[in-house]
Amino acid sequence: MNKEQSICNKKVRGMDTFLYGCIYLSAAFAVALLLMIICYVAAKGIGRITPEFLTTVTSARKGTVGIAGNIVNTLYIIVITLLIATPIGVGSAIYLNEYAKPGRLVRLIEFTTETLSGIPSIIFGLFGMVFFGTTLKLGYSLLTGSLTLSLMVLPLITRNTQEALRTVPDSYRSGALGMGATKWHMIRTILIPSSMPGIITGVILAIGRIVGESAALLFTAGSGYLLPKAGGWLSKILESGGTLTIQLYLSSSKAEYDVAFGIAFVLLIIVLCINFLTKYLARRFDVTRLK
Repeated sequence: MNKEQSICNKKVRGMDTFLYGCIYLSAAFAVALLLMIICYVAAKGIGRITPEFLTTVTSARKGTVGIAGNIVNTLYIIVITLLIATPIGVGSAIYLNEYAKPGRLVRLIEFTTETLSGIPSIIFGLFGMVFFGTTLKLGYSLLTGSLTLSLMVLPLITRNTQEALRTVPDSYRSGALGMGATKWHMIRTILIPSSMPGIITGVILAIGRIVGESAALLFTAGSGYLLPKAGGWLSKILESGGTLTIQLYLSSSKAEYDVAFGIAFVLLIIVLCINFLTKYLARRFDVTRLK
């Protein structure tokens, strides 16, 4: 081998060094941008965070300013939306990946799913207001907002579940079927546990989108901020309820920037917790890693 062509003596090109520098600079810029946002929101909003702020509702008579009702409404929206969207999304992904034969119908369903994920949220809000709120006569309620958000996060859960199922080796399928297991038993005991990290990631990403959504909920869930009455936790889903993002918008529009930054800090903490939870659960349910 010619000495000049040896890997050890390979010349470092100036363009390679420049591109490496651009890559590291881009990564450093992304990290710095995240840290700047966290530090700025924390500096502006952490002073507003008090036990009273987190455990009371805004009341002119009592002279309190709080977001407890908005936190409860956000939890309602998350739970109801996931109860609707997760079974449908996971079931659709299992059908498309394991039962449906590749063809025009599957391509049409996948194209429809991708199109749904690209529709602006304001359009979902208008549709939810007209169909769920007016046609089905649900009005401005947490249920109307949850049904609307279910349409929004359904493509996210479906696509993530599909990709997770595709990562499972075909040898798992053929081995289970060869041992006499039925197809549904194979899916239930082999495929779903093996793809659980991807499914959980899709669900938690959907939670992140639910928490951060405001435009669609402004048209469907309303802006109520009161806590549920005693014994009325179930009937609360048919009442108007504004989430944290809705209250953030309303506070900033009224120039209550201290309250807005306080809510922003709470939302930031929630988003960070969701990301850490995603990492933890993905590692916890990764069966290949446990082996």
